[in-house]
Amino acid sequence: MTVLDTRALNRATLARQFLLDRADVPVLDAVAHLGGLQAQEPQEPFVGLWSRLRAFDPAELSDLLTGRRVVRTHLMRRTVHLVTADDALAWRARHDTMLRQRVLGTYRRELAGVDLDELAAAGRAVMADGEPRSMTELARALADRWPAPGPRALGEMLVAALVPMVQLPPRGLWRTRAGVRNALLSSWLGREIDPPPPDGSDPVGKALVRRYLAAFGPAASADLRAWCGLAGLPAAVAAVREELVAFRDERGRELLDLPDAPRPDPDIPAPVRFLPAFDNAILGYRDRSRIIDDAHRGLSVTGARVVLVDGRVAATWNAKADTVTITPLRRFSHAERTAVTEQGAALARFLTDGSDHSADSADSAHRDSHRVRIDLYV
Repeated sequence: MTVLDTRALNRATLARQFLLDRADVPVLDAVAHLGGLQAQEPQEPFVGLWSRLRAFDPAELSDLLTGRRVVRTHLMRRTVHLVTADDALAWRARHDTMLRQRVLGTYRRELAGVDLDELAAAGRAVMADGEPRSMTELARALADRWPAPGPRALGEMLVAALVPMVQLPPRGLWRTRAGVRNALLSSWLGREIDPPPPDGSDPVGKALVRRYLAAFGPAASADLRAWCGLAGLPAAVAAVREELVAFRDERGRELLDLPDAPRPDPDIPAPVRFLPAFDNAILGYRDRSRIIDDAHRGLSVTGARVVLVDGRVAATWNAKADTVTITPLRRFSHAERTAVTEQGAALARFLTDGSDHSADSADSAHRDSHRVRIDLYV
């Protein structure tokens, strides 16, 4: 069985994630290909797509949200994801059990004795009037019937698990601040959630395996679980296994992949890329060593925005006003520092005016390099 070293896996990930070459695809297609973007921080997906797409216009993503073709909803790992409407409807029922278990993992004591099916029915009845509500407003509407858990536990169980919801615009629109207002997913989209198949088969699980490998492979089953949070996918993996090819990593783990998916030459150069907080290019694996050193792994779960240099996390970044500040995690060569400065300047302009100055604009980036500050590496 062929062994893929860390660099080979890195280049495969970059290619699948549109981080090796920016893609010329519509925004909706990019969101679908990526299996959604983690989006609990509402503005972060815009940077994620800017780093992945040529000529990205943030207004296109905002229009997809207001046009109800993309939604913000709790899904993979019980986190807020930006996914296509079609995927939200197709995948939501498959995630129900996991969502319940994860909320119970936090509020098991508070919710002890609560019949969750009754709570779900009551929550749907409240939301049936079509009025958007915050999590607190929904919980307070049911607090007389279930006073013991408290509004936080009730609200999170309802909004993140029991009642499929979407977070309505203007939350998540470009350069817009707005609180969370929830509505029923099916009402917002005008379509019902796809029910589980009556024969006990798992077409969604099999689709998730294929979709995950298309965007993240080659990968182990443990990586698939880390991405979606679902424990019950071994049968789905087994069902599609004959369609897949297998490799080993340097630790001996079996990695599965789609036979025709890109696996670039490990020596191909990787451009500088700026990733937003909680980007799935990092979080979508249990073993993240293909893209981030173990010493820096904690950055991926604390919301740090990171810079990829030669395909790996090499710095963190922040933006304030029209300046992007970069803090290296190692020393940069002169060429690396120049490339980071150019992309940082392009990002600063994008965050300031929304124009796409994503790449291949070294002259203008050089003129605007005052928008970038690189902290000294210590």
